[in-house]
Amino acid sequence: MMTHAIYLDNSATTPTATEIVAAMQPYFSVSYGNPSSLHAFGREARSAVDTSRATIAGLLGIQPNEIIFTAGATEANNLAIIGTAFSSGTRKHLITTAVEHHAVLHAVEWLQTLGFDMTILDVDATGRIDPTQVDQSIRPDTLLVSVMTGNNEIGTLQPIAELGRICRARGVMLHTDAVQALGKIDLPIDSVDLLSISAHKFHGPKGVGFLYARKGTDLTPLLHGGGHEHGRRSGTENVPGIVGLAAAVSLALDEQEALAARLGALRSRMIDAVAQIPGTRLNGHPEACLPHIANFSFEAIEGESLVMKLDEHGIAVSTGSACSSPNLEPSHVLVAIGVPMSMAHGSLRVSMGRQTTDRDIDAFLGVLPDVVSELRLISPFKVGE
Repeated sequence: MMTHAIYLDNSATTPTATEIVAAMQPYFSVSYGNPSSLHAFGREARSAVDTSRATIAGLLGIQPNEIIFTAGATEANNLAIIGTAFSSGTRKHLITTAVEHHAVLHAVEWLQTLGFDMTILDVDATGRIDPTQVDQSIRPDTLLVSVMTGNNEIGTLQPIAELGRICRARGVMLHTDAVQALGKIDLPIDSVDLLSISAHKFHGPKGVGFLYARKGTDLTPLLHGGGHEHGRRSGTENVPGIVGLAAAVSLALDEQEALAARLGALRSRMIDAVAQIPGTRLNGHPEACLPHIANFSFEAIEGESLVMKLDEHGIAVSTGSACSSPNLEPSHVLVAIGVPMSMAHGSLRVSMGRQTTDRDIDAFLGVLPDVVSELRLISPFKVGE
C-alpha cells in the first residue's frame, strides 16, 4: 500500500469518487447481464446502458445516438481520426498541431503510411494555435482538423469556437480531444463534429469513455464483430463502466463552476509562489488555460530527479520529460513551445482534482524550494549557465 499523502497528478488519472463506485457496484455482480441478451438479466443491463447514454446526452445537449461508448480517449481519438479517414473518399489531407496527445499524433502519422497527407501546425510560445494558420492550411482535399481543447501538459486552451467557424465555412470536419476539459470548462461541443472524452480524467472509472460524433458524421468502425453501438463499435458494452461514466459526467458538471473557481485560485497562488524560486519558468498560456494544471521548468535540474525527490516527501507529481524514453527526450509539447532543451528536461507538471486542498498546495510549496536547492547543489550545471 502506497503512503502518498498528497496526489498532484490528476491529469494522468483521478481517484474514482466514492459516489461513482457506489453507482457502479450493482452492475458487477447483481445486475450483471450482457446487454445483448434477450432475457431479463440482459434487458436490465441494456436499460442501464440506454439510461446512461440518455443521461450524458441530456447533460451535454446532444442526441443519444451521437454518443459512441469506447474504452477511453485513445480509442475515441483513433475512431474519430482513422474512422473518418477511412470514410473520406477522395479527401486525404488532415491537419493537426504539434502539441496534441500522442493518441492523435500517432494516429495521423499511421495514416501517412497508408497514403494520407498530414500538416502539423506550429504553436506560439504559450502553446496556442493561430486560427489563421488553420484557415490557410485547408486545401480542397482536406478532410479533418484535430485540435485539442486544453493541453494535458501545460493547460493551454485552444480557440475551438473560432476553429469551428472556419472549418464549417470551409466544409471541413473538426475533432477535439476534450479529455482534460470536462468538469473544468464548458465543452465546445457546438463548435465541433467529433469530441473525445475519458471517464478517469474526472473521477470516473478507468477503461471507459465516449466519442461524440455529430449526426450525419460518417465513420468506418475500427472494431468489427457483433455490431454494437449501432454498428460503430463492436464489443460487449462495459456496463459498470458506462454507468460510472454517466455518473461522473453528472457529478463533474454539477461541481464545475465551484471547482474551477477553487482550483483556479489554488493554481494562481501556486504560480506566484513558485515564481519566487530563481531560474524558474511557467510553461503555457497565463490566462487562456485550464484551472487545474500548472507546468514549470527549473534550470539546472532534471525533471525525473524532481519527481523522485518529491515522491520521497509523499508528494506525487509528474515531469514534462519522457522518463520512459531511453534517450530521455524532453516533452514534444515543451519543445513545440520553444522551451530550451536544458529547461525542458527540468519540467514539472502539477495537476489538481476535486480532492486537492489548500493544505496540499501549502505542503507542496513548503517542500519544493528546498528540493530544488538540494538538487542544484549536486547538479553539474548552474542557474544561468
